[in-house]
Amino acid sequence: MIPQVHLRRGKEESLLRRHPWIFSGAVEYIKSEEEPAEGAVVDVYTKHGDFIARGHYQIGSIAVRVLTFEQEEIDSAWWCGRVRSAYEVRRTLGLVGDKATTCYRLIHGEGDSLPGLVVDIYGSTAVVQCHSVGMYRSRQAIAEAIRATYGDAITAIYDKSSQTVPYNAHLNAVDGYLYGSTDHESAVVLENGLKFSVNWEKGQKTGFFIDQRQNRELVRHYAAGRTVLNTFCYTGGFSVYAMAGGAAEVCSVDSSERAVQLADENMRLNFGEGVRHSSLAVDAVEYLKDIGDRYDMIILDPPAFAKHHKVLGNAMQGYKRLNARALSQIKSGGILFTFSCSQAVSKELFRTTVFSAAAIAGRKVRILHQLTQPADHPINIYHPEGEYLKGLVLYVE
Repeated sequence: MIPQVHLRRGKEESLLRRHPWIFSGAVEYIKSEEEPAEGAVVDVYTKHGDFIARGHYQIGSIAVRVLTFEQEEIDSAWWCGRVRSAYEVRRTLGLVGDKATTCYRLIHGEGDSLPGLVVDIYGSTAVVQCHSVGMYRSRQAIAEAIRATYGDAITAIYDKSSQTVPYNAHLNAVDGYLYGSTDHESAVVLENGLKFSVNWEKGQKTGFFIDQRQNRELVRHYAAGRTVLNTFCYTGGFSVYAMAGGAAEVCSVDSSERAVQLADENMRLNFGEGVRHSSLAVDAVEYLKDIGDRYDMIILDPPAFAKHHKVLGNAMQGYKRLNARALSQIKSGGILFTFSCSQAVSKELFRTTVFSAAAIAGRKVRILHQLTQPADHPINIYHPEGEYLKGLVLYVE
C-alpha cells in the first residue's frame, strides 16, 4: 500500500492551483503500515479523503514534492514519458542536434514537472544531479529513460549528486557513471559557436553555467572596442564572449585560482596565445573597491548571496554594495551587466536594490535590458519560485 499523507483542512488550496510543493506544516497525519522511508512515493489526500497528488516524501520543510496530480504508477514508462516530454521541448527550441551549441539543460526540476532533478547535456554525455532523496533513489530509472530517449546519441551518463542530495539523509552518495564512461576528465563543447572546456566530474554545478547562454551572447553584442571586467568569472564564459565581440581588453577576476586557470584555458581554446586577456585570483568584492574608471563594461555575476529567506536582508545589502562600487567607477558611457541567481530574491526586489545602488553612486542610469534564464530552464507557471535568475543591463552616464 502506498503511504497516504493527509492534509489539514484548507491546506489543499495550493495543490488545487497545481503548486508542486507540500510543506510539512500542511500535513495532519500519515496513514501507513510503517513510517515511510525518505524518498518513498506517497499519495496526498485532502481532509475529506479526496486524492489530490502523488509525489516523493522527504523530511524537512518541504514534505512532498509532487510528481503527478493523477493516480498513475511511477514506473519505467512514466519516467520515459517525462524525459521524452522534456526532450521534445528542447527539440522545439532547436537545441537538440544544434551544431553550434552542443550543451543545454534537458531537465530543469519543477519547470519540467520533475522536482528535485537536473540533467544537463554536454555533447554525448548527460550529467544528472539529484536534489532530493526521491530522485536520488530513482537515478537508475532516470538514466534508463535518458538512454531510451536519446539512443546512441548519449554514450555516458554521469551522476553528480553527492553535493546536492540532503546531507541529513545519510545516503553516502558517491559521484560516478550510471552508464558508459569516458577516458578524459573534461570535454570541449560548443555554445553559440564558441568553445568551452567542461569538467563535469570536478567543476561546479554540473560543470558549466548553461543558464547564462543568451546573456553571454548579449555581452558579445555590446563588447566591441570596450575594456571589460568580468567579476566572479568562474570558467570565463562572459570573458570569451566579450573577446569574440571585439573587446579591446578583457580582465577576468575570481577568488579561485583554479577558476582563473580555466578562464585562461578557454581564452586560449578560442583565440590562441597573445590574446588581450588578463586574469586575477583575488576577491572580486575587494577588487571593485578601487578600479578607477578603467573599465567601460563590467559584469557582476556573483554566486547566490541568499540561499534562503532568513539571510535575505544581509544578501540585499551585499548586492547593493557590490553594484554601488561598480556603478560609481565605471566609465561614462559604460555598460553594466548585473545578476542575481538567488531564488529568494524576486526580480522586483533585485531591481529596487540596484536602483538604490545607482542612487548611492549618484550616476544617471538607463535600463537597456531585463534578463532572465533561457528557455531550456523553463518556469512552471504554477511554480513562480522557479524564476531564479534575474539580470539587468544598464547604460551609465
